[in-house]
Amino acid sequence: MKLVNIGFGNSVNTDRIIAMVSPDSAPIKRIVQECKEKGNLIDASHGRRSKTVILTDSDHVILSYLQPETLMHRINGEEENEEASEI
Repeated sequence: MKLVNIGFGNSVNTDRIIAMVSPDSAPIKRIVQECKEKGNLIDASHGRRSKTVILTDSDHVILSYLQPETLMHRINGEEENEEASEI
């Protein structure tokens, strides 16, 4: 099991991630709203604007304020300045 930090000390099991997408399209906004109504939405953005929607194999949807590219770098183990990416 490999965990990825999605911001503010929150982590997600990378084995459970199906997709990481931008929240800007209408279909993704509908998915987020439906999961919110069903109680399957996890908001890990701490009140900031969500920049990534993480879809999991357990039908949970997770919101993160980090860019999808940042999360991909973290999953792939590439080095980056984490302090600059979380501001």
